[in-house]
Amino acid sequence: MPPPPDIETLSLTDIARLVEERRLPPVEQWDPAHCGDSEMRIAADGTWFHQGSPIGRKEMVRLFSTILRHEPDGGFVLVTPVEKLSIEVEDAPFIAVEMTSEGEERDRRLAFRLNTGDLVMADAEHRLSVRGTEDEPRPYLHVRGGLEALIARSVYYELARIAIDEQTHPDEPPVLWSCGERFALTPQ
Repeated sequence: MPPPPDIETLSLTDIARLVEERRLPPVEQWDPAHCGDSEMRIAADGTWFHQGSPIGRKEMVRLFSTILRHEPDGGFVLVTPVEKLSIEVEDAPFIAVEMTSEGEERDRRLAFRLNTGDLVMADAEHRLSVRGTEDEPRPYLHVRGGLEALIARSVYYELARIAIDEQTHPDEPPVLWSCGERFALTPQ
């Protein structure tokens, strides 16, 4: 698996092309019997653990992330065509660690790099949402198939700055646009 590209060196057009070209295993089509527990956990800070020890090889984490699936019952599994193993996820399985932006207001496009190196464009299928409270917002980005990325605090501050800079009326809640979609930056 090649190393992930550096988001700072890519245009949004390049990012959109890479996102489109990315081919993930068809985990939603696989339905093997549940085999047990993977003895793996994804901590709230995005660190992957196996049997209590952090997985230090980024390539392994990236590989495992491609076979991660969110189940209808709310649980998470690692799935292949022949086995399905439970995995504990403390919050969101991914962290959005970087963001880049092109355009302004309704013409803006936002792209995020996840802690796994994956790139995601915020759009109708990959929505931004904020949970929590006004004092403690918890911003997320939908990645795929019910899997989300928690947006890192520094990235959320960048998003908030953009939304506040573009705010037309100070009494309206801050919003962001990306790929023609409008996203509120306040808890829903």
